[in-house]
Amino acid sequence: MKKVSRAKVQAKETDSVYFLKILLYLVLGTIWIKHNGRLLIPIGLLVGVLFTRKDHFMIDRKIEYALLIVAAILGLGTQFGIYLAL
Repeated sequence: MKKVSRAKVQAKETDSVYFLKILLYLVLGTIWIKHNGRLLIPIGLLVGVLFTRKDHFMIDRKIEYALLIVAAILGLGTQFGIYLAL
């Protein structure tokens, strides 16, 4: 008897889904929590890492982490982003 091996079928993301994910990670990376004028936590970075770890496709995880880190640094260094005041 001959063994038949099945090729792994991998779901592909469309370009529009990938682009929206990039935008989501860029926006999430710029969300910070402020308390009395001091920055405390990059909450968007933490939420983005959780989303990345639970991503269904898991194709470009390194790129998604890099986008989150660059967006967080950009948000901190240029005061660009969403700041939640407590």
